[in-house]
Amino acid sequence: MKILNTMLGATVFAAAGVISSPAFAQDYPTRSITMVVPFAAGGPTDTVARLVAESMSKDLGQQIIVENVGGAGGTLGAGRVANADADGYTVLLHHIGMATSATLYRKLPYDTLNAFEYVGLVTDVPMTVVARKDLDVKDFKGLVEYAKANSDKVTVANAGIGAASHLCGMLFMSAIQTPLVTVPYKGTGPAMTDLLGGQVDIMCDQTTNTTKQIQGGTIKAYAVTSPERLAIFKDIPTVAEEGMPAMQVGIWHGIYTPKGTPKEANERLSKALQVTLKDPTIASRFAELGTLPSPEKDGTPEALKAKLESEIARWEPVIKAAGQYAD
Repeated sequence: MKILNTMLGATVFAAAGVISSPAFAQDYPTRSITMVVPFAAGGPTDTVARLVAESMSKDLGQQIIVENVGGAGGTLGAGRVANADADGYTVLLHHIGMATSATLYRKLPYDTLNAFEYVGLVTDVPMTVVARKDLDVKDFKGLVEYAKANSDKVTVANAGIGAASHLCGMLFMSAIQTPLVTVPYKGTGPAMTDLLGGQVDIMCDQTTNTTKQIQGGTIKAYAVTSPERLAIFKDIPTVAEEGMPAMQVGIWHGIYTPKGTPKEANERLSKALQVTLKDPTIASRFAELGTLPSPEKDGTPEALKAKLESEIARWEPVIKAAGQYAD
């Protein structure tokens, strides 16, 4: 009898497991979701996250609350999500730093490719090469000549190791084959503040952070890193036009969940993301920031995983050649 009861209990348990998946898929989400942004509030990635969270919330029927967990080039926030409960209620919105940190940091508190599930790609933001407004240089060619002639004095601001501005700055120095004086900050905000104040000379950062300043004439813009000129900056040439195609880079963003998150939750999040990518309001708001939503077909786990793998392979040799690492 005892053996029979044990077998019966196991059968009931197995049956419960079989029916739990459809039930989860039908009910999820039943409460608010936390979206961790591994950078400070007000920065370019935070701006993207809040727009996406608002739109996805409408489709999910539950609010997505953005939580900023900055520090260590985005690895603190990513680590928080990697160690969170895998229940579908904690997600990570991270940018290209998800790929570059795998090489930049000698020790990470997580395995980049194996500590997360994938939801989909969000957007690919172009970069702009900008400088303080009183820099006496007219065009990109002149900027390169000035940087090479004053390499021991020209300062390049960035938002810290692993930040988009740091990566783009490395590409700039690599493209002109000249090391410059790097000035890291604890975020994009203070870096931009010093650029506006003329304390530093150059910065390379996302359009989501530089558009308003460029349009307002408070900084100078010399080039964009997109394959084609941007609609909002038709007079600003691309780096390829200036003879530096190797500087083409976009700061792509993706959404992740902790490893082991139910497939049904990831699929539901991915569906909500795909709806967001077609949202006219999102397209309009992104356009104001100089970017576009990713194509709907890229709002999938498969697309994000392939992107992450290819970007790790792309950036590893660049970072090793620059010799810039963090502990």
